[in-house]
Amino acid sequence: MSVAPQAFRLAGVMGWPVGHSRSPRLHGYWLARYGIRGAYVPLPVKPENLEQALRALPVLGFAGCNLTVPLKERALAILDAVDPEARRIGSVNTVIVRDDGTLFGQSTDGFGFIENLRDRAPQWRPGAGPVAILGAGGSARAVAAALHRAGETEIRIINRTLDRARTLVSELGGPLIACGWDERQDAIRDCHLLVNTTTQGMVGEPPLDIAPIGLAAGAIVSDIVYVPLETPLLAAARAAGYHPVDGIGMLLHQARPGFEAWFGVAPEVDAGLRDVVLAP
Repeated sequence: MSVAPQAFRLAGVMGWPVGHSRSPRLHGYWLARYGIRGAYVPLPVKPENLEQALRALPVLGFAGCNLTVPLKERALAILDAVDPEARRIGSVNTVIVRDDGTLFGQSTDGFGFIENLRDRAPQWRPGAGPVAILGAGGSARAVAAALHRAGETEIRIINRTLDRARTLVSELGGPLIACGWDERQDAIRDCHLLVNTTTQGMVGEPPLDIAPIGLAAGAIVSDIVYVPLETPLLAAARAAGYHPVDGIGMLLHQARPGFEAWFGVAPEVDAGLRDVVLAP
């Protein structure tokens, strides 16, 4: 999409609540860096008002928006068109207002995860061994689908509620295996990649009750949590000689496709952006 130099572009993030979101800081950095006349603003929207808010985007001159909890699943039934991958995983985090005023939705969470993995662990080779994913929620769906698409050939979904893991496996298909929490240590054995998609280990949340031991030599351990930046899981992985990958990069990279669609520039993730987004 090309944008006229004089055009003022608007985008934002919808959620409830949304005041904690770091997306305005993230997109604000890029707007300033690339000299773009535009703004990215927080949009507090209650779930019951989502359709009204989304339909107002073209009327108010917005190029689109991001969606965060608890709106990502609800948007599927509202948007005019949805990317097949977003439909498959059951959530949308990026909305684009098309030239005719219709709304197109996609999920960039899986893209963000894979790009962060490639950036922070360039030695990663899809299919080098089993993968273990902790959790069976929306983030686990996005990560599992992206890893399958990237070439991983065995993905073990480990969840406290086994039925939920089985549901994810049934709905996504592919090389996925459901595992119960009581077998978690055996399930991660020999994995070349371990991913935590739960909130456990995050500030204010219970600790994650798993030890990163028995993984393949040189395994990568990734946590999508980024508060704290180095979670107890990542600290334990580092101490055990594994390669830790923090979660802030997933947030940064998932923002790239939306920014390009709204503002007409393909942005880069750099150290300055990480510093701005992580600042207190």
